[in-house]
Amino acid sequence: MKARVFVTLKPSVFDPQGSTIAEALHSLGYQNVADVRQGKYFELDLDVASEQDAEQLASEVASRVLANPVIESFRVELVDAGVRS
Repeated sequence: MKARVFVTLKPSVFDPQGSTIAEALHSLGYQNVADVRQGKYFELDLDVASEQDAEQLASEVASRVLANPVIESFRVELVDAGVRS
């Protein structure tokens, strides 16, 4: 089973890297981009028996290791290990 973990700054946390990216996009002519929030993406290959076990393991890893719970939130998506995208 494969889990995708998306970690982003909480909405109340200032994102200087996202602001810099937005400014760069504006200077390139992309005036319709109102805001950018950057984040991190992880793929975990999990050796578990069920989707429930995969969800639980990925969430635990994300909350304990991949994300800083004070300033970041995360989202987990499960993907069949045989599917490539």
